[in-house]
Amino acid sequence: MTDASAPDSDDQFDFEHTPETDQSFENALAKARDGVRLTVADGIELMTAGTESPEIDPVRKEQVLEAADRRRAEVVGDDVTFVANVNNNVTTACNTGCLFCNFKNTAHQFESDHDEEHTGFTKTPEESRSVVEDALEAGVYEVTSVSGLHPAFVLNEDHREILEAHDDPYAEVDYKPPEAYDKDPGTYVEQMRAMSVGGAHLHSMTPEEAYHARRGTDWSYEKVYRELKAAGLSSAPGTAAEILVPEVRDVICPGKIGTDEWVEGMEGAVAAGLDVTATIMYGHVENEAHRVMHLKVIRDLQDRTGGITEFVPLSFVHRNTPLYDRGLVTEGASDDEDELMIAVSRLFLDNVDNVQSSWVKFGNAKSLKLLNCGANDFMGTILSEEITKRAGGGFGEYRSFDDYVEMVSAIGRTPVERSTDYRKRRRLDPDDAPHGPTLGPRADGTPMLDGHPEETNSPARADD
Repeated sequence: MTDASAPDSDDQFDFEHTPETDQSFENALAKARDGVRLTVADGIELMTAGTESPEIDPVRKEQVLEAADRRRAEVVGDDVTFVANVNNNVTTACNTGCLFCNFKNTAHQFESDHDEEHTGFTKTPEESRSVVEDALEAGVYEVTSVSGLHPAFVLNEDHREILEAHDDPYAEVDYKPPEAYDKDPGTYVEQMRAMSVGGAHLHSMTPEEAYHARRGTDWSYEKVYRELKAAGLSSAPGTAAEILVPEVRDVICPGKIGTDEWVEGMEGAVAAGLDVTATIMYGHVENEAHRVMHLKVIRDLQDRTGGITEFVPLSFVHRNTPLYDRGLVTEGASDDEDELMIAVSRLFLDNVDNVQSSWVKFGNAKSLKLLNCGANDFMGTILSEEITKRAGGGFGEYRSFDDYVEMVSAIGRTPVERSTDYRKRRRLDPDDAPHGPTLGPRADGTPMLDGHPEETNSPARADD
């Protein structure tokens, strides 16, 4: 039975929800081992490893990890999947002000009359198309794009007309015309068309971005996502979720859409015929109860829609973020917390087959360990990564197929190239090196790059 003293974050923020339950760890573990659907109280017991102190009991933790690894083997077998992808983030301009983020730049810095330098970027649709074309030539077949909420960014020209009709568009609906900025991002529809070129699978438009693409209107999320799908969008990422508990969002991202709005956006994407993913960003001000409550929101959403292809736990990278600069956090999640987050995700989300281990967040050694804690997917080649890097992450931006085969084989698992939707798969034989992607429209098994993108002339980098 968990009845630990509330963590420092609870004391500091006076959270209503704390990791205290009337359940016992033993009962929760027995349910997990038997495949019985877990309650939030069960999940809290497993997430805290049933301890009554801030320290996690190592024996109980290993029991949870073992149960999760066994469940993983039952659900998806021993395959470890990965995808050939490139990140192409369109803009860092954003006024949302999330305290966990160092990716964005305040939008006024991008205005034409702003004379101070900044490190941000905005790409035109033509520039995005060029990035994708170069990536396709390297064998990539998935384009992942998550961007800031640039005030000039609109769904289409009809949307622009609606926003411009407001008396004070900037104050009322966060809109300024493209002429106010040094570079025009175009419309979301134009960017979708540009990034879906050549048969690429475009994975883009979080619920937060979809909200931006419908601001100032009464359009439904389904309408927005249907228009984006017609322009080339293939699936939608369930990022912008962070922690789907209002009292946590009020601290870390008060300017962002709320839990209900995020869920509505995901439901709209699935209703429009798109696969979606789901995420959690943990290890900051929240506690274990919040993490499990978040999992419950995801599980309920999957019960209703069936559209979630994978769950992605994202460990908070704290170093260059406002939360750290303001003294609201001093560190991210511990190794024990990362392992239990993966494991409880596997055990609690009994309706989501795939759980991802992020080498960008965890590094090689820990991300491999997490594949034995319930995870079965190992992200993608990335080619370029901006969000974690700007927050202070130091684990790189590129992973070759040969890297994947070597790492996955070293832990006795089977390396498998997959499509974004997991419907196409190809097992890779370690003896057939060198390895490269084959599932893309221009992929023929040739290795994507000889080295890290920074050491080549490849233009397939999001910050070019």
